[in-house]
Amino acid sequence: MKTAVKALCLTLVLAGAGACTPAHAAPAKATPVAQTSPAAEKIGPKSPSDKVSEAKAVDPDDGVVSINTASAEQLAQALNGVGLKKAQAIVSYREEYGPFKEADQLQEVPGIGSALVERNRGRIKL
Repeated sequence: MKTAVKALCLTLVLAGAGACTPAHAAPAKATPVAQTSPAAEKIGPKSPSDKVSEAKAVDPDDGVVSINTASAEQLAQALNGVGLKKAQAIVSYREEYGPFKEADQLQEVPGIGSALVERNRGRIKL
C-alpha cells in the first residue's frame, strides 16, 4: 500500500512539475529600418526632377547603374559584392571629390578593390 501511495504522489509531482514549466517566447524578428543619408534628410521630399535622375541612374533592362547619380540603395542592389555600407562609402566619396571620371577610380573608395571593380565592370556606367 505504501508503494502505491508513493507511486501516486510521485506521478502527481511529476505531472504538476511538467505543467508548471515556464513558457519560452520565440525571439522577435527584427524589422529592417530604412536608412537615409543625413544629406537626404536635409533636402526634404523628392521633387519630380529627382525621380527622373534616379530613373536614369539604373537601367533595369541591362542592370547597369550610374556610379555618379545612383543612390546608395540602388548601388547596393545593382553591384555584386557591394552592400549598403560600401555603397554609402561610394556616395560619400562622390559627394566629397566630385563625379567619377572612370570606373577604375572606384578603387580609391575605402573597401573597394580592383577585383570588385572588375567583377562589376559590365554593370557600371558613368
